[in-house]
Amino acid sequence: MVQHIQKAAVIGSGVMGSGIAAHLANIGIPSVLLDIVPENAENRNQLSESAIEKLFKQKPAPLSSKKNAALITPGNLEDHADLLGEADWIIEVVVERLDVKKTIFDLVDTHRKKGSIASSNTSGISIHAMKEGRSDDFQKHFLGTHFFNPPRYLKLLEIIPTSATDPAVTAYMKSFGENLLGKGVVLAKDTPNFIANRIGTYSLLKTMQVMKEMDLSPGEVDSVTGPLIGRPKSATFRTLDVVGLDTFIHVAKNVYDQTEGEEQAVFDIPDTLAQMKDKGWIGAKAGQGFFKKDGKAILELNTKTMAYEERKKMKAASIEMAKQQKGAEKWKTLLFAKDEAGQLLWRMLAPVLIYSARLTGEIADDIVSIDQAMKWGFGWNEGPFEIWDQIGVKRSVERMEEEGLSVPEWVKEMDGSFYQEGAFYHPATKSYQSVPQDEKVIHLGKGTSVIKENTGARLHDMGDGVALLQFTSPNHAIGMDIIQMINASIDEVEKNYQALVIGNQGKNFCVGANLAMILMAAQDDDMWEIDMTVKHFQQAMMKIKYSTKPVVAAPFGMTLGGGTEVCLPAAHIQAAHETYMGLVEVGVGLIPGGGGNKELYIRYLNQMADGVNYDLQAVANKVFETIAMANVSTSAAEARDAHFLTRPDGISVNQDHLLHDAKRAALHLAASGYRPPIRQNIPVTGETGYATLLLGAQSMHASGFISDHDLVIAKKLAWVIAGGNVPFGTKVDEAYLLEIERKAFLELVAMPKTQQRMQHMLVKGKPLRN
Repeated sequence: MVQHIQKAAVIGSGVMGSGIAAHLANIGIPSVLLDIVPENAENRNQLSESAIEKLFKQKPAPLSSKKNAALITPGNLEDHADLLGEADWIIEVVVERLDVKKTIFDLVDTHRKKGSIASSNTSGISIHAMKEGRSDDFQKHFLGTHFFNPPRYLKLLEIIPTSATDPAVTAYMKSFGENLLGKGVVLAKDTPNFIANRIGTYSLLKTMQVMKEMDLSPGEVDSVTGPLIGRPKSATFRTLDVVGLDTFIHVAKNVYDQTEGEEQAVFDIPDTLAQMKDKGWIGAKAGQGFFKKDGKAILELNTKTMAYEERKKMKAASIEMAKQQKGAEKWKTLLFAKDEAGQLLWRMLAPVLIYSARLTGEIADDIVSIDQAMKWGFGWNEGPFEIWDQIGVKRSVERMEEEGLSVPEWVKEMDGSFYQEGAFYHPATKSYQSVPQDEKVIHLGKGTSVIKENTGARLHDMGDGVALLQFTSPNHAIGMDIIQMINASIDEVEKNYQALVIGNQGKNFCVGANLAMILMAAQDDDMWEIDMTVKHFQQAMMKIKYSTKPVVAAPFGMTLGGGTEVCLPAAHIQAAHETYMGLVEVGVGLIPGGGGNKELYIRYLNQMADGVNYDLQAVANKVFETIAMANVSTSAAEARDAHFLTRPDGISVNQDHLLHDAKRAALHLAASGYRPPIRQNIPVTGETGYATLLLGAQSMHASGFISDHDLVIAKKLAWVIAGGNVPFGTKVDEAYLLEIERKAFLELVAMPKTQQRMQHMLVKGKPLRN
């Protein structure tokens, strides 16, 4: 068996195949992308080359940096089959037909090197059937590796070994998937559609059935089957539109063809779906499905008349009550309500819980794998057995049986709940077993103890001499409570710890300062309060930068404005692969006020080689452009290209490992004898640089690209980046740059048009161009 996957081959250059090649490139693994030779084609690599070109246009972007495409080599199966012999991992991603796949694996078995791993990305065809007739070495190194689309973003990877697969290969691919590919890996059995698609498809079809029985519309169903119950915003029918009804029908048919009786009946495609497919209304890629955009309005399909109408939303008392609740209380309110929402949710969910229990042991060895698959593959906040525990097993089973539903015996025999104190119930052994733990996953509040906290932040002890500062305010917005806790945390760490990590767990790291607080003070003309808050924020950022103990920031998701400003002065940044960084204050009529202008400028300067002359104006121009355009990286790799991250900063592909990786980086810095940076003066472009920056802004204004107020903001920003009224090349200290930054920030926040922009962002959630 290969010891390290250093090169891969992907066979099949469709959306999925090219997406897998792109994800491999994102983590630095080169691959050859092979496909058939098109009939009568002048370019024999046309399919694979075209697929690579499409990677640059797809949204969401498969590549974390466009430069990564250089790691994908196009080719074809006739001329370049010998390249399979160079690959450590060969992935088949061709059409879902067993005969075609077996032909491909004939070719692979002929050309692969001994010990290389081969796998199929099939979404449901038998893995055992594919291995038949292959060499012993092939069979030992062959398994299913089912990615979810798009491979870069969806976390689930189902691994399906066969009876002939070497257990060491399975173990290696699980480790590789988690640590290198950044996936949540579950081991699935070789059954139709494996785990997530089997249960997910059943759930969607059951929901359609209940919608018809209750005479509801797609919009009404989606209004209660999304975030309200811990599912993605796309809910049920919007999800079908995004996936594509053609794809969904294919997946459902796969189960239909391999099952029988009551289960098979559920997977029989409803007439509505068949009609929609015949009409070509297969979802987002066709411009219409269950929903269709009409101007700015979103219309929904009336599944009885097949005409589009105004989208509806369900209204019920239980919905409003549940919005104020969490956890078990929320689930019980929704599932046991007597109103329309309660009836819908119970009737669509109860069969799914029973179905999941019935399949335990058949599709996966345990309930943990099923719960994880649904969370990682379909974006559920909780898996079916976790939900069942929330609503109460005993009470729900009694109701199910009263309604004539057949609950598996093992559920009724189980004493209590599916999960108890870190253990799960295993039907085969009729006992509780410990939930497998990944040592790289740190759960704040479970594996950590609280040192101190206030209304906006909490300081944890991570062990091994490392403390962690967690933001806990709504949306992790930065206010005086967080600023105070930053200061207190560094004081505590400098006395009693080796290092500090700034990180948290949630949807986003930090989307900026507490805008509502700033606007309220501005409207009250309380500039003194704003001045003091900004000054304290600047001082806290300087405290991070010059702490005698290393501070490591661990951003992920949206890391905007003040969130980026918290990261920039840190000794090290350990960013999640999906980190979207940017100094976006101009969108609300401001400029960065916490030292972000200075820190980004310094980062650009620090990239210049010592002793080499560089263009100081070009540096100022680039920093000005980045901030003035409110550029946001679409990945950590892009953040590095934009100098929000430096080369030594780390990137964690698996976000679940982010805090672990940040802690390890912090300990490494501490063990290496960390010393804070030496305070140095900074060369600026001064008056001439300001004039150059201003000329560019005025040109954009004259062309109508920016508004009058945009030009006002640009002038303030240019003044700060240039370093004010000093000669070109003057070296100034950080305190001076912070002072002119704070003054510009205060002047802008006092302006009515800036306050209008802030108000608009708070109310509408998007920028106002006034």
